[in-house]
Amino acid sequence: MATPAPREPSLFAGVEPLEVFVDLLSEIESGATTAEFYHRICEAICRLTTMRRAAIFLYDAGRMRVRAVGTHGISFARLAKLRPTLEDAPIAQRALAEDRVILVEADMIERELPPDYAKLLGITSLVCTPLAAAGHQYGVIVADRGEGEFELGDGERHLMWTLGKTAALAATARMATRQQERTRRLGERIDLAREIHERVMQRLFGVSLVLSAQQPLTDEQRERCREEMTGALADLRSALERPLAPVAYETGTTLRAEIARLTRETGLPIVLSWPADVEVPRKLEGLTQSILAEAVRNVRKHATPMRVDVCVKRDEDTFELIVRNDGVTGSRPGGGMGLRLGAFEALQHGGFVEFGADKSVEPHGWRVRLVVPLEGALDA
Repeated sequence: MATPAPREPSLFAGVEPLEVFVDLLSEIESGATTAEFYHRICEAICRLTTMRRAAIFLYDAGRMRVRAVGTHGISFARLAKLRPTLEDAPIAQRALAEDRVILVEADMIERELPPDYAKLLGITSLVCTPLAAAGHQYGVIVADRGEGEFELGDGERHLMWTLGKTAALAATARMATRQQERTRRLGERIDLAREIHERVMQRLFGVSLVLSAQQPLTDEQRERCREEMTGALADLRSALERPLAPVAYETGTTLRAEIARLTRETGLPIVLSWPADVEVPRKLEGLTQSILAEAVRNVRKHATPMRVDVCVKRDEDTFELIVRNDGVTGSRPGGGMGLRLGAFEALQHGGFVEFGADKSVEPHGWRVRLVVPLEGALDA
């Protein structure tokens, strides 16, 4: 007895496609692995259409290659070993370029796919659906009915195209969620590194200086070293035991007050340029003070300046802090841990930190510059 032809799905058969993908979107923040997530999308596509096998191929920008990320009805391990390219698969090129679902039948399959792939997977007819939305192309969904040739009606073709758009939305949302999670974890690591640097490394550095002295230590110096070591261990224990959650970097002071304090306490010839109508956004106070402190610390370690210029300015789009000095002695100071941590923190605000030789006061000048876009940094 002949196998009955699969029934053409109706576009008006209810809201099951929407319900299925709403369920998938609701699981984006779950602990499911990337493969599990895309396996479920492939399973949903097969459930909602007449397809029996489906696979999703995405472009991995980090590795600069196309890879299989999910399958249904076929071994994922087999597909994961393949290394397809757009040049090898004209069907995928056309599906993405024309933003339409393409069906390739048996007599054309070897022109549209590498012959080895078609034989390995037992492909006769194949449907390729673009995984693209809002002008972004992420990959393709390839599907078939498992064996034999078949035709694709207009209704199912449009349904496959719609599912491709919806799958692209789900994939985009998952990528964005994962990126936010990576950003949050990076922020936690930066906070931990900063705390260890500020509270532990400074203490240990001071002790190392004392211990490296040539003359014998007095009882008072030994006791001070012991106290500093005990304090450093306590600070380290406290830093490692605290929950790794992002917290607002509050300093309890302001950039203007910090500049005045450093001018008094360091004796550096700090010259401030700060228009009266310019204010530091509250969310940037901690970052600007951290960059200022590191810049001044480097000046004291690596220069004997005649002048240290601190410039604070902003326009409609950006906030900027510049610390410039002359009198660099010996080797260039480079970028220590503090400035590198500050650069990471600036990235969290969409900004950047640059530091290097200052051509305006060559050959003995140095500059540290912080630039942060004001969008998202302004107080509510």
